[in-house]
Amino acid sequence: MKNTILLLWVLALTACGPKFNPEITVDDLKENIYYLASDSLQGRKSGEPGGLLAAEYIRQKFETAGLQLLYDSGFQPFSLVADAELGEGNSLSVGNKSFEAKTDFLPYAFSANSTVEATLVFAGYGMEVDRDSLKWNDFEGVDVAGKWMLVLQGDPDLENPNSPYLEFSTERAKALTASDKNAAGIILVAGPDFNEKDELSSLFFDKNSSRFDMPVLQVTRKVADEMLAGAGETIESLENRMKEEHRGFNLEVTTSVKATVNVQLKEKETRNVVAMLPGLDETLKDEAVVIGAHYDHLGMGGPGSDSRAVDTTAVHNGADDNASGVAAVIQLAEKLAVEKANKRSLIFVAFGAEEMGLIGSKAFVNDPPVATEKMVVMFNFDMVGRLDTTTNALSISGTKTSKETEEILNNLNTDFELAFSEEGIGPSDHASFYLQNVPVFFFSTGAHPDYHTPKDDAELINYEGEKKVLDYAVKVIAEVTNRDRKLTFQEAGSKFQRSRGGRFKVTFGIMPDYAGLEKRGMRIDAVTKGKPADKAGMQRGDIITAIEGKKVSNIYDYMSRLQTLEAGQRISVDIIRDNKETVLIVQL
Repeated sequence: MKNTILLLWVLALTACGPKFNPEITVDDLKENIYYLASDSLQGRKSGEPGGLLAAEYIRQKFETAGLQLLYDSGFQPFSLVADAELGEGNSLSVGNKSFEAKTDFLPYAFSANSTVEATLVFAGYGMEVDRDSLKWNDFEGVDVAGKWMLVLQGDPDLENPNSPYLEFSTERAKALTASDKNAAGIILVAGPDFNEKDELSSLFFDKNSSRFDMPVLQVTRKVADEMLAGAGETIESLENRMKEEHRGFNLEVTTSVKATVNVQLKEKETRNVVAMLPGLDETLKDEAVVIGAHYDHLGMGGPGSDSRAVDTTAVHNGADDNASGVAAVIQLAEKLAVEKANKRSLIFVAFGAEEMGLIGSKAFVNDPPVATEKMVVMFNFDMVGRLDTTTNALSISGTKTSKETEEILNNLNTDFELAFSEEGIGPSDHASFYLQNVPVFFFSTGAHPDYHTPKDDAELINYEGEKKVLDYAVKVIAEVTNRDRKLTFQEAGSKFQRSRGGRFKVTFGIMPDYAGLEKRGMRIDAVTKGKPADKAGMQRGDIITAIEGKKVSNIYDYMSRLQTLEAGQRISVDIIRDNKETVLIVQL
């Protein structure tokens, strides 16, 4: 009732007062951000009342600006898996030995709920690849129909973050291969190279309600070794053999494995908010420029929410992430709707469920208001409210997703120290468009220690800084929207990211500078309290230049060095702080 009264008050205020100021102003940014990041919206979690109130507010803003509401009066509804939990009766036995759910085995959320008893085939990485010069076959000379497939997680090129096998290495991809080969079910296990600790990941679901028609499980190496005992092998021995020979491998095992799976998915419905400003040019109006930001956040935080304050249950207001981005889209919509100078059509979107895995933007590109082939570019605003007045640094990602992007950005820039990141894939909604061959611009003022914590509040936003960002963005949008020829798309970085799994044996507990603005090394944007970096005295703003005497110039160097380290090591880390070089000792 309280939320309903608040919404009616907001709508009444909007109706009674001036429609809106068409100019981008600090006052308007404050109005939007303070409402969206208020405690009354309870962190705008997808499918919860606060998230629905935020969507109503944004729709009203779009309608008041005179935009054409798309889909169902501006709402594009979609469902998502909000949670997954084990039901009753999950069991696993190998021969006469029984094992415990959560301790020894765990189903995937996209597993069928069924019971299967069958013999087993170890099938390497569970891959069959024949693409030009890229070849790998774990099924040569074996028939897995009607049998369990036991496969390693990962792929044959684990040390390469850009492995050519990435798209074949996900759990879903391997389950699909098993299904194509009529396997009775598939069991995944992490070899020591993939995850040194013989532990299960948490109940993994990808927020997608589609499921396979067979059971899909993960087991510990202890259980997998029991399955292989009759063949005289272990997961470690087989992983080593495949690594040495670098070829596909399989092994039939006569042991009987019986499993019963019961996973319950909890679905909720949420929505995107979508409106359009039609183009004015008869030739170009059928093409569209998409301008978007996600409006959801983490709700009350807590375990499984991605909150960095893992032990705190409190409202995560998400003022910067991403009320600042939504306020940007509202302001841009109001200004451009009044100017009416757009040759191409402009589609404004507030995405739901970004924090759940880009689900809203994926729903949008899967059921778009115009064909994705007609989308000439996507502008994404995510965390644009914390411009650092000292560095004046603005990060823009996707700068190589068109041939013209960087020239446009540089020519129109007068205020910022621009930090370009070339790749089209990234942890925000623009990635969904890049996967559809749409050039992308991802604007952000960068991460900070309040990110994904209850401290990301409206009073900490740099409103003057955000206005500067939007004044610049208006020029870039106008240039792209009204140019005679659309941008020339080109691939920039892999379109696939490695599946989950413990590729790194250690963690520093820092948030790196992903954009690479700092050229002397890799800057630290945040340090997690209690983690090794914090205990060693690292601070936000420190610049890592070397680890164990080996040079670190950027995040890629950092990740490569991290892969060589072991838990328990004491290592040296060279840093620059306040322009002075020093060395810290970190206990991993």
